[in-house]
Amino acid sequence: MTTGVRRRMGVEERRQQLISVALELFSHRSPDDVSIDEIAAAAGISRPLVYHYFPGKQSLYEAALRRAADELAERFVEPREGPLGARLLRVMGRFFDFVDEHGPGFSALMRGGPAVGSSTTNAMIDEVRNAAYLQILSHLGTGEPPARMQLVVRSWVSLAESTALIWLDGRRIPRAELELQLVHDFAALAAVSAAYDDEMAAIVLRILGEEPADGPFGDLLGRLAQLGGGMIPAQRVAPAS
Repeated sequence: MTTGVRRRMGVEERRQQLISVALELFSHRSPDDVSIDEIAAAAGISRPLVYHYFPGKQSLYEAALRRAADELAERFVEPREGPLGARLLRVMGRFFDFVDEHGPGFSALMRGGPAVGSSTTNAMIDEVRNAAYLQILSHLGTGEPPARMQLVVRSWVSLAESTALIWLDGRRIPRAELELQLVHDFAALAAVSAAYDDEMAAIVLRILGEEPADGPFGDLLGRLAQLGGGMIPAQRVAPAS
C-alpha cells in the first residue's frame, strides 16, 4: 500500500497558496466575514502558520487584493484591431467575467472593504482605474489626447465601475444587456463632448466612420432612431400671417 506524503512548500509557494485561498474565499463572501481560521483550514495548515507568513489578516487581505487588482487591470488589455465598438464590448465582457466570478472581492477592492482608508488599498484602486484609462486611450489613436477626451474616458471608467457595483446588488438587468449599454454609454459621452469641441467632433466622426452598421455603435444609432421616431412630436407649423 502506498502512503501519500504531503510535500513541504517553500516560503514563497506557501504565501502564494494562502493568497489564492484567501482570494477564493473573498470571491464568495465579504472579507469581513472570512476568518483566519477558515483560511488556514482551506489551506490545510494551522492558524499560527498563517501568521508565520502574514503578520495579520490585513496584510493577507492586501496581498489578495493586489493579485485581484492586477488581474482586473489585465481585463482591459485588448488588441488594437477591428472597430472600436467591438473592442470595447470584448473588454466589458472580460470585465464582467471578473465581476461575476469575484463579486464580494470586487466590491471589497473598489469600496475598500476592511481596509477603508488604507493608503495601500487606495493606491491599488487608483492603479486599476489608471490602467483601464490608459488602455482605453490607447485605442483612440489620438496621440496626445485632448482634455475633453481624457474627461470622457475617465468618466466612462468610473461609470463602468459604479454600474458593476450596483449590478451586483441583485443582478436585476441581464449582464449582456448591461455590457452593451456601457459601450453605448461610451459613444454617448463622446458624442455629447463632440458637440462642444471641434477636435472631439473630428475624433468621433473618424471612429464612427470605421464602425460597421451591425456593430455596437451602429446598434446604438438604430435604437436612437427608433426612439426619436416614436417620441419626438411633429413640428407645429405656424399659421401664415
